[in-house]
Formats: sequence, structure tokens, C-alpha cells
Amino acid sequence: MPQALATWLDWLQQHPELLTLSATALLVLVAILCNWIVKRILVRGLYRVLNATQFGQEAQIQHNGIIKRLANIVPALVLSSGVTLIPDLPDSAVSVVRNVCGAFIVLTIALALSALLDIINTLYQRRPEAHLRPIKGYMQVLKILTFVIATILMVATLIDRSPLILLSGLGAMAAVLMLIFQDTLLSLVASVQISSSDIIRVGDWVEMPQLNADGDVIDIALHTVKVQNWDKTITTIPTRRFITDPFKNWRGMQECGGRRIKRCLYLDQTSIGFLDQEAIARLQGFKLLKQYLKSKHSELLSWNSELADDSQEPANTRRITNIGTFRAYVEHYLRQHPAIHQEMTQLVRQLSPTADGLPLELYCFTNTTSWGRYESIQSDIFDHMLAILPEFNLRVFQHPSGADMRELGRSQALPTLP
Repeated sequence: MPQALATWLDWLQQHPELLTLSATALLVLVAILCNWIVKRILVRGLYRVLNATQFGQEAQIQHNGIIKRLANIVPALVLSSGVTLIPDLPDSAVSVVRNVCGAFIVLTIALALSALLDIINTLYQRRPEAHLRPIKGYMQVLKILTFVIATILMVATLIDRSPLILLSGLGAMAAVLMLIFQDTLLSLVASVQISSSDIIRVGDWVEMPQLNADGDVIDIALHTVKVQNWDKTITTIPTRRFITDPFKNWRGMQECGGRRIKRCLYLDQTSIGFLDQEAIARLQGFKLLKQYLKSKHSELLSWNSELADDSQEPANTRRITNIGTFRAYVEHYLRQHPAIHQEMTQLVRQLSPTADGLPLELYCFTNTTSWGRYESIQSDIFDHMLAILPEFNLRVFQHPSGADMRELGRSQALPTLP
């Protein structure tokens, strides 16, 4: 057997082309064998070791392929080292193979680093405070820098030149690069400002009407912020717009634990007037008005007693009005309501009269920020206000409808002649 092998090698020595081809084929087979051994034995063994730990059980670790990418370096190293041993191979071919293998190794390492940054971001997002300080934008910046450096090294390796030569030429291209990466630079600055100033977080309710965005922030990246609107659509907003454009963040409302009610009842001004003794006696039966009517009666009695003879003229005296009594009733009603936040501002005030009636504004806060519960509380309050208005001889203003016109026409119709 050794004699036959020696004879075959002697024969190959007499045919340089076949020797070079055979050596090349052998080198490729060795590279394939090394790749198989590394991925089938070493990588699988490493995965089994990692799976025994909590870190290795992470789905992100198992599916991102970072270890398999690094395993691709082995056959490239075999080809780069073995190509110099192939006899009679032209120097240009050796240089091309070594340069391509070197560039491939650089690319593989860059892809592995990118996958590692994804793992770091995924593990960070599982921390309880991760939504307060997201790092996804910073990870994307590191990815960009990684691939920029990898590109420079790959080009330098392929043309067999020092990377410093390429870097020295970047100074003249700085203006062009700034123009190309303008959005990235602006987004990077915006991301830093958003993070340092705590402008928005994942989970915040933001409202930006000019971009039709009204919903929860679901993702903050380097270039974009995703907002899931209440209709379940998703609006993608450039990150820098949160620095340059005005927007509303409802986080303060959610953190304080109360949501504002600010709504008006428009009262018919022709229904406003003084209360007679019969109406006052009836309203004194209202639990919320007993103390108010008692103190108001004492105040007015003291005031009117100082008028002496002038008190005979009703216009000179102070009297209780139905709208003032109703306003006092609403104030006491809100103070007694179990769903109203008693530590926050409460106002019941009149606004300037309008052609649509006299606005009586209720200004208070619920003790919940839940949207559905908030709307239910607000509706219950105004249901009660609208229903109890007739008790105060007040009416809500409403524009005449077709039914009102027909009723008016029937009431004013002339009697038919016999």
C-alpha cells in the first residue's frame, strides 16, 4: 500500500496540473470535514452544556444562531492556511483566496456581534424597569458602527491594503456621509434626548393629532417610535418628531390616579329664576341641600333685615335662585360621590352665556384612570344631573326639532268653523 501511494505521488509530480487540482480538492474536502466536525460535534456539545444552564434555555439564545455563525470561521481558517500549501498555485490565486477568506471571517464576526446585541437587548427588556430606559436605539447604533467597521475591514482585506488608508480618505467624505446618514444622526440625538429627559416610555399613552397618532407606545427604536392607536392600527413616527413636534403624554394622568371630567350642561336661560317658599320647603327635603339652604336662609335674612323699609320692595332684597341652589347641589353631590377623587380639584362654575344657553361646567377627577370605568362614571353623573333638573324648575337648552315645530303648529292652529 505505501508503495502504491508513493508511485501515485510520483506520477502526480510528473503532472503538475493534476497535482494542483488534487491538492485543491483535498483542501476543500478537509474544510468541509472540519465544518461538519465543528457543527455536528463541537457546536452540539456546546449547546448541550448551555442548555444545562438558565442562560442557555433562553429561546433567543437557541434560535439566533450566534454559535453557528462563529463556527463558520473554522473552514475559512482552514482554506486560508491550507491554500499556501498547494503546489504550483499562482500567487494571485493564493492572495485572492486568503483575502476572500479574511473578508468572510470579518463578516461572520460582525453578524455574530449583531446577534449578541439582539440577545443583550432581549434580556434587558425582561427587567422590570426596562420600559423606563429602553436601550434598543443604542443597540441599533452599535450595530451600525459594527457593520461600518466590518465594511472597512472587508474592503481593506479584499484589496490587500491597510485599513488606515481607507480611514484617511473618509475625512474628505465626511460631508457626504453626514448627508447620507442625516436621518440616523438626527434620530440618535433624539433617542438620547428622549432617554435622558424621560419624554416617552413604552406603554405611555401619547397623542399627536398632526400625525393621526392616539394610543399606546409599543416600541421605541433608533429611527421610529410605534404607537398602537385605539382602533388597533399602528402609526410609525420618526423618533426626532417627538423632539421637534408638540405632543401630549398622558402618563401624568395615569400616575396621579385620577382622570379629569370637564363637561358643561347648557341650561335654558329662560328657566332661571327665584325660588318661592313652596319650592324652598320642598328642596329642604334633599339631604344634600339641608345645610346649604339653612346657612343661605340665615345669610339672606341678616342681609335683608338691614334694609329696613326698603325690604318691602322685592327687587331690593336678596333671594334664593334655582340655578344657585342647583349649583350647590351639584357641588355637594360631587363631594359625596364615591368615584370622585376628593384630593383633587372640584369646581362647578358658570361660563359666559352663549346662544346655546348658559354653560354650567363640572370640573373634577375620577378616582380611576381606566377608560371604560371613567366613561361610566361620567355618564352616571350627567344622567343624574339631567334627570334632576326639573326639580329645580330648570330646563336644558335644546335647538327646536321637527317634532317641536309640529307641536307648536298644532297648538296654534285656528279652530275650524262650524
